[in-house]
Amino acid sequence: MCVKDAEEASEEMEKLSLSEHDAKSWSLHLHTQLHNSTPNDQICPKPNSLPLESISEDTTLASGKKQILLTNFLLTLRSGEWSDIGCRPFMEDTHICIADLAKKFGCNLLNEEAVSFYGVFDGHGGKGAANFVRDHLPRVIVEDADFPLELEKVVTRSFVETDSAFAKSCSVESALSSGTTALTAMIFGRSLLVANAGDCRAVLSRGGVAMEMSKDHRPCCIKERRRIESLGGYIDDGYLNGILGVTRALGDWHLEGLKQGEMGGPLSAEPELKLVTLTNEDEFLIIGSDGVWDVFTSHNAIDFARRRLRVHNDAKLCCKEVVEEAIKRGASDNLTVVMVCFHMEPPPPLAVQRARVRRSISAEGLQNLKFVLEG
Repeated sequence: MCVKDAEEASEEMEKLSLSEHDAKSWSLHLHTQLHNSTPNDQICPKPNSLPLESISEDTTLASGKKQILLTNFLLTLRSGEWSDIGCRPFMEDTHICIADLAKKFGCNLLNEEAVSFYGVFDGHGGKGAANFVRDHLPRVIVEDADFPLELEKVVTRSFVETDSAFAKSCSVESALSSGTTALTAMIFGRSLLVANAGDCRAVLSRGGVAMEMSKDHRPCCIKERRRIESLGGYIDDGYLNGILGVTRALGDWHLEGLKQGEMGGPLSAEPELKLVTLTNEDEFLIIGSDGVWDVFTSHNAIDFARRRLRVHNDAKLCCKEVVEEAIKRGASDNLTVVMVCFHMEPPPPLAVQRARVRRSISAEGLQNLKFVLEG
């Protein structure tokens, strides 16, 4: 189910939208870091690999007419996760949390600054694709020659390469044939990069306000429908080619007509990316499989998680409570939640509570309206 508070969608999208300046600034930040490095700095010993961004204190970034002051604060990462099979007979969700991606694969970055990696993978038609992507995607990213200089390109390329590698594995072992959505979040310095292919969702709590870091790739999305139709696909009764409930995924090579042709077919493994610079207002990130969002709106999930963190400040326990609450609300799918907190302290109390807005339209209808307004 597509669920979302439409009355807050415009405000949300305005705050979250990645400006052209921010998108172009990534490479500039990395080159600046290189210029300021010393001859003794240790970097990953492979061709074309360059140091990762490290944003200096009290830096001011221009985003259109807005100025965001990055005040002095210590970004301290801690994470938790929880999964439940729900009402399904099989568990097809999986996830991964890596505190130091480069170190795990034997690559030491400049100044030993960690690149953290988190992901949720929601399989369908079996668990083969989800487990394959979980196990292979992080290594493919690290082993890319442009990691970490051009990370956006690296991540996009790695999703597609992992998808192709899975196709080869399926040709050898047909029992693996299946598909999976994938959402990953990488944190480096104060930068957060989210990559999404499918209907998992990542939501950032910024001062208690839900900031969606991904868009659900569903057939009801107008932009996705246009992309699909331009590649010879179609939407039938809310399904891609009458078969699949998502419009982007890795795997599904066994489904006829979805990934054939020179253009790759209507089912894309290429992720959409969101890059933001974290500030002191950013409290935590929630990544959830679609079963969570069937019964939680983004704002509702942030409100619920903040309340629980203020009680016990335990990220893993909070994930467990979100999953248990989803089951109480009638969730029928597999459920997976990963939470990344950016401070050791619990979220502070909100100075002003958001006013409750009366609605006479269903949550699913609100989400569909949002997609129409986005064009």
